Amino acid sequence: MPLLETPFAQLDLIRQPEQQNEPLQAFDAADEYLLNHLAEQHPSAETRVLVLNDSFGALAASLAGKVRVISSGDSFLAFQGLEKNLIRNNQAFDAVPSVPASEAFNGPFDRVLIRVPKTLALLEEQLIRLQGQLAPGAQVIAAAMIKHLPRAAGDLLERYIGPVQASLAVKKARLLIATPETKAPVVSPYPSRYQLDEPAIELLNHANVFCREGLDIGTRAFLPHLPKNLGTARVADLGCGNGVLAIASALQNPQAQYTLVDESFMAVQSATENWRAALGDREVIVRAGDGLAGQESQSLDVVLCNPPFHQQQVVGDFLAWRMFQQAREALVVGGALYIVGNRHLGYHSKLARLFRGVEQVAATPKFVILKARK
Repeated sequence: MPLLETPFAQLDLIRQPEQQNEPLQAFDAADEYLLNHLAEQHPSAETRVLVLNDSFGALAASLAGKVRVISSGDSFLAFQGLEKNLIRNNQAFDAVPSVPASEAFNGPFDRVLIRVPKTLALLEEQLIRLQGQLAPGAQVIAAAMIKHLPRAAGDLLERYIGPVQASLAVKKARLLIATPETKAPVVSPYPSRYQLDEPAIELLNHANVFCREGLDIGTRAFLPHLPKNLGTARVADLGCGNGVLAIASALQNPQAQYTLVDESFMAVQSATENWRAALGDREVIVRAGDGLAGQESQSLDVVLCNPPFHQQQVVGDFLAWRMFQQAREALVVGGALYIVGNRHLGYHSKLARLFRGVEQVAATPKFVILKARK
């Protein structure tokens, strides 16, 4: 894999989660462009830099020890990547303070470096949170590969920060450089909420939650077919999002014990708040994590999962396959994984390679609900 070479550092970087013969690198030309642009400004060791949405630590690890850098984003895997890449490049794993997107960051900052996220609601929320956090003479610089840079990103920078200048393209990457100006205070439109009829609950969704404005069609297909009569089963909602699958299941299974896991800090925040609203102080574990990687072997009876088919802009079944493997490891013998998936993804044959028996619980024209027994 090529090294990331900039005026700040030469780094050997890896993606998360790691896979053998990784076809993709952990940085791109937009990372290089951002770092080269910052280097031209000759920041001092006292320059305060906030890095937002650093994919696997390329930006923050490059700046560690060179400026006063803080990293904030919504991905557990990105923070894990930053820690591993710091160690990999002979720095302390905690050399860069990390602030989950579910928590506020504290400025003032001289420079804000932003990788434009796939979800523009997250960018909007982050820009709103920069109110009162910018030092005099600050600059906010957003970067993306041009194919992933929507016009709306520049509009948001202009609305919440100030006038925007777009850079020339370099290696198919572009910078949007915003000069802060005094703006009237803005109240964030997030979290958003929507109602479900069955079960009759309201779901709150922080800015980066998948299908923030309404229930996604896969989950809608899954809900009527959640397993019943679970008794005191230990159940995990893997990739829980706003927690709807676990909450709906828990309402039907008052004795079951639940663990909700997601790699998005805002999903975990949403799921926690939704669980409390629907189920009061009923015991639950809700955590950010790399799927069930930290789950004890054979410690679950049931896993519920609506697996993702992309990581940031990369589409593929690597994450889903990994989740199926994690579920198998965490389930007791005789335990079951229930999933919903698009018909065309062929999950039935994938699950059959890992589990003793796979059956179709239900189907719609677009989705299948499968039960895989260990």
